[in-house]
Amino acid sequence: FEHSIGVYHLACEVTNHLEIPSEIANHIRAAAMLHDIGHSPYSHNIEPLLNHRIGFEHENIEELLTSSPICSVLETHNLDANLIANLIIGKGHYGQIISSSIDVDRMDYLVRDAHHTGVPYGAIDHGRLVRELTFIDDELVLSASGGNVQAAESLLLARTLMGPTVYNHHVARISKSILRRATEFLLDSKVIKENDLRNMDDHDLHAALRSNSITAPLEKRISNRNLYKRAIWAEMKDVPDDVINADYDSIHTFENRIASKLNIDRQSVIIDIPSSPSTTAKEIKIKVGDEIRMLHDHSPLIDALQDAQKEQWRLGVYAPTNLVDRVGSAAENELNLETNGHLISMRSKKNFSLDKFIN
Repeated sequence: FEHSIGVYHLACEVTNHLEIPSEIANHIRAAAMLHDIGHSPYSHNIEPLLNHRIGFEHENIEELLTSSPICSVLETHNLDANLIANLIIGKGHYGQIISSSIDVDRMDYLVRDAHHTGVPYGAIDHGRLVRELTFIDDELVLSASGGNVQAAESLLLARTLMGPTVYNHHVARISKSILRRATEFLLDSKVIKENDLRNMDDHDLHAALRSNSITAPLEKRISNRNLYKRAIWAEMKDVPDDVINADYDSIHTFENRIASKLNIDRQSVIIDIPSSPSTTAKEIKIKVGDEIRMLHDHSPLIDALQDAQKEQWRLGVYAPTNLVDRVGSAAENELNLETNGHLISMRSKKNFSLDKFIN
């Protein structure tokens, strides 16, 4: 809720700056407030599981807005639920304010997450970003006047730095992987259905996991921070493309084969393959004089940040402490990894020259 208030505030700043007519501005502000309405428990961590099983995605929210009591509330304020749903998923040029590579959602959560986790990487000049937003041919772009390229770069730099320190830190990834596995087993047990899970909050999910004999041990590991350990932590260059691009069913097949070879429960093997590094930085457009250019053509920092994201990418294989060595060896063979005998790949020291970041 705190994040939604922050996104709403930034949406108000943007609509005022762009002098958007009040009727559509009110819809944009409502979309900002409601942009996370479709999230399941633990949002992006659990939603891929639901999407695989029932085709549900967070962005599939038109049904939620139009078939819930929220719809009547919106109507009392002369707001169209369908239009708000389209704005939330980024449709139309005004939808870019809510969902795009330079949206108000991203501007808020990076700063907020940095604050609450205590890392010093979320500094973003919201004011300058908002002041330099403009529409050119129905596209949301940033004016490069007044040094705003640096403000845009700070947004992308914050996201890149927050990756390994917060979102993709190995402890966070292991915790999220155990939670996904426990939720998967809970759904398999038929104690709850996928549509029931959609309507739960975080606390409801933990209660359901604790009450089930199959999932309770995994939930206890999360609550007591008795987590699995890394059996493999491999860089992208050491992982075959077919593994990097493995889908949900292929990952399960890998896990089952490893567990079968070791004669252990599949619950003891978790393969965690993150998505490929984001390319949204390549999509940001800027206005330089009378020309519209791509930010990455104007800023040498963008390519460096893309390289950094590739360096940060890691495939993880996790197992209970007493099985780490066995699972690591079996997974290395099953996945055809080129780890040179090092199951946990540590990043080598790299030296960078400032020439990489300046013309």
